[in-house]
Amino acid sequence: MARGGGGWHVVVFLLVCTAIGVRSDASDHKYKIGDAVPLYANKVGPFHNPSETYRYFDLPFCSPGDVKDKSEALGEVLNGDRLVSAPYKLDFLVDKESEVICKKKLSVKEVAEFRSAVAKDYYFQMYYDDLPIWGFLGKVDKEGKTDPSEYKYYLFKHLHFEIFYNKDRVIEINARTDPNALVDLTEDKEVDVDFMYSAKWKETNIVFEKRMEKYSHSSSLPRHLEIHWFSIINSCVTVLLLTGFLATILMRVLKNDFVKYAHDEEAADDQEETGWKYIHGDVFRFPKHKSLFSAALGSGTQLFTLATFIFLLALVGVFYPYNRGALFTALVVIYALTSGIAGYTAASFYCQLEGTNWVRNLLLTGGLFCGPLFLTFCFLNTVAIAYHATAALPFGTIVVIFLIWALVTSPLLVLGGIAGKNSKAEFQAPCRTTKYPREIPPLPWYRGTLPQMAMAGFLPFSAIYIELYYIFASVWGHRIYTIYSILFIVFIILLIVTAFITVALTYFQLAAEDHEWWWRSFLCGGSTGLFIYGYCLYYYYARSDMSGFMQTSFFFGYMACVCYAFFLMLGAVGFRAALFFVRHIYRSIKCE
Repeated sequence: MARGGGGWHVVVFLLVCTAIGVRSDASDHKYKIGDAVPLYANKVGPFHNPSETYRYFDLPFCSPGDVKDKSEALGEVLNGDRLVSAPYKLDFLVDKESEVICKKKLSVKEVAEFRSAVAKDYYFQMYYDDLPIWGFLGKVDKEGKTDPSEYKYYLFKHLHFEIFYNKDRVIEINARTDPNALVDLTEDKEVDVDFMYSAKWKETNIVFEKRMEKYSHSSSLPRHLEIHWFSIINSCVTVLLLTGFLATILMRVLKNDFVKYAHDEEAADDQEETGWKYIHGDVFRFPKHKSLFSAALGSGTQLFTLATFIFLLALVGVFYPYNRGALFTALVVIYALTSGIAGYTAASFYCQLEGTNWVRNLLLTGGLFCGPLFLTFCFLNTVAIAYHATAALPFGTIVVIFLIWALVTSPLLVLGGIAGKNSKAEFQAPCRTTKYPREIPPLPWYRGTLPQMAMAGFLPFSAIYIELYYIFASVWGHRIYTIYSILFIVFIILLIVTAFITVALTYFQLAAEDHEWWWRSFLCGGSTGLFIYGYCLYYYYARSDMSGFMQTSFFFGYMACVCYAFFLMLGAVGFRAALFFVRHIYRSIKCE
């Protein structure tokens, strides 16, 4: 797998681009006057609960009679999009003034449904020629009223569409509600409603190719960019200081160590020697639970490859705003195609550690990340089904994902595992391992695993936390995030800081004659994932207005999976850095 040429990553990249469709072709339509332009209603839901969305016609709107579902790609379904034909007819260059869609008598039950939706700040989302439109369903009048029972609830019944065109193309659409056309929903009684809409067409000079730019510009406003660059500079300073500090300390200490050990070899008074050289016979003793360790390393390496490919696609411009579900499609496809990397890494490292049951190791590798993710998905999908939300995946989509796992992910994992087992690589240890392990001397409490993890996770987390807010506001809110170049720089900084801090803590651990560094370096590298989960708690309670059981369980459930992925990925990075460092320092001294 590793030796078979470097072209596999190009193949993966091209396959993913094909699966996603680097630009959506459906919207590349040219129209003549009076042509029907596709308008789809997507979903409605509470503004502050982005995961809790429902089908548009779950609320008693005017139905266009034959409601047609639009066929959707895998990523769109995973994203909770359920597009259906909308009741409005916005034909190309045809202006409309107060056109009535339907006159409807709302029953007491329907009035209560709309009132509940308005009280929860429901918004609607539609797509017109693949351009997003959104707006609120109504408003709550709280002016001068302190008691919630005195609030008045109004439904907007008139929608104004302002559409911009350039020659024969639709360029932009805005929807606004008429603040004077209101329906009072405060009381439980039947209400007559005339649902209306108006359409006004205007010419613009913006070319079709640039029509999506207005959405990406919102995240590139100078005010936001200043904060992003401040975040980058802050992180870079942290990295430079840390790198300089560690390099100076480690070089000086190691140089002194090398000089001292060279003298000691001449003096031959090893009996009273202390420090990392003294444990050279134990430092390459294989870790406990080697199968689990190899599986974690394999999964972490796969997730690192996945993150790298996602960044490549983002920098190429695949994830432009409102390219519905492109990110989800990419995640599923790339994860499936890179499972061979997990199998190869885990099996080859397991065999290097002289493990024998490589089949069990492969099963562990396959289930280490997918297992918890699958259990979380089962629970959350059940919650979504109970709520009748669009986040509940249809049976057909679940079958497709299962088939991808069974026909792509698993075979590639096994092939990678077989290639890894047959690679016959030997573990490169500069020192021979003694027969019996040395006893680790008693150490102070702050040298324990948990305090060291807390120290190791804090610095990488401090380098990324400013950027985390923007990512959270985009994934769990309605902000648009498009500054992938800055995010990529932050990701590189995160990797560098993780590697350096793990190396430093590994050195201090060895200097204290504690030779069980294998698991410690992995746990210290991955501990940033735990800090990110801690940030989730802060974000939920202090920075967002999310509420309700479904939204809370979706937020904490899926963020747990994301943070676990970070834990595995950064753990693998930390261990690789520590292994490189340990091999280097023990190669530099003469070991008996």
